[in-house]
Amino acid sequence: MTEPDVESIAAGLRRQLADRLAAAGRLRSPGWRAAVEAVPRHELVPRFYAETDAPGLTTWVPVTPELVGLDEWLRLAYADETLITQFDGREIDWADPQPVSDAHPTSSSTLPSLVVRMLEDLRVEEGHRVTEYGTGTGYSTALMCHYLADDRVTSVETDPHVSARADANLARCGYRPRLLIGDGLGGAPGCPPAHRTIATMGVRSIPAAWVRQTRPGGLIVATLRGWMRSLGLVRLTVEDEHTAHGRFLTGDPTFMMARQQDAPASFGMLPAPDEGATRDTRYGPEVLTMPDSGFVAQLALPHARHFSLSADDGTVSTYVLDARNDAFAVLTPDGDGWAVRQGGRVLLWDAIEQALALWQDAASPGPTGFGLTVTPDAQHVWLAAPDGPSWRLPA
Repeated sequence: MTEPDVESIAAGLRRQLADRLAAAGRLRSPGWRAAVEAVPRHELVPRFYAETDAPGLTTWVPVTPELVGLDEWLRLAYADETLITQFDGREIDWADPQPVSDAHPTSSSTLPSLVVRMLEDLRVEEGHRVTEYGTGTGYSTALMCHYLADDRVTSVETDPHVSARADANLARCGYRPRLLIGDGLGGAPGCPPAHRTIATMGVRSIPAAWVRQTRPGGLIVATLRGWMRSLGLVRLTVEDEHTAHGRFLTGDPTFMMARQQDAPASFGMLPAPDEGATRDTRYGPEVLTMPDSGFVAQLALPHARHFSLSADDGTVSTYVLDARNDAFAVLTPDGDGWAVRQGGRVLLWDAIEQALALWQDAASPGPTGFGLTVTPDAQHVWLAAPDGPSWRLPA
């Protein structure tokens, strides 16, 4: 029996992946299609965890050729799925890999459709220099190396173990970009200004160093996130070393938060049962989680988080807490409607209602109806136009 030709099988799977991405409208240009068909993703994720569809806690299972067989490993490697390679900032024990539940993924190979969409939106041209923040497995790094050249690509990774693994895998595939280890929020030390900057992790606001280290007229493509949810993918044009502006391209992407900006471990203190003032509200907790109203709620409450708790009588209340302002709002069912009890230095539910009113007055647009302006003093997400209603992002 002859050994299976792994590269021939993988090449066929890459062509199929490119076909699917093109049919979905994500892969639009010949250069990026050539990169998708050339870059061996299976070499960059030789072992990984895949999410299962089992009910209950989210569970991931290990995937290697030895565990699932060569064909299934390759199929999953070229699926349009995010493949997890690290949990909770700790390296995986591949000598005895076990299913993982109740964990926080901290490094991955992002689903190719999102990677390709961002690269297309980056509008890279021949001769450009690109700086990437969040090397991860190096898949997007490899695509850029193929499209441009190794010496035109710099990638910054905060985790030295992740960077070392990507470096080895990229070298095995024949790619030698400039890889840096450090806090990407501080930029790429020693690198010339980039024509294009791209980030594959979520940030609460655009780091000043990214603007400063992108050439005037250059583009930044990144995902803005909050502690309650993702805001979405934004593309900015850099005006000078302190100023940039642009619009949201979509509200879909959810990248892992930059580790330096993770939410505090503590949600803060729960309010006492008699604390705060209670009133009726027309909104229930669904406004925090629905796609478009949730976007607006995140803008209104940049430092808040929410969760639900059941009382002894079975009543489920939703708590919105902002530890920075010692503020809280508690939503409780009240007949056919809702009551809110709130207190602290900021009235959280008032802020949400005011933001929703402005949004509804503008015909309730999705994220693409919003834009972002970065100045030396502040960053504001605005509705409809730069002089429209706006919300300040956390520094």
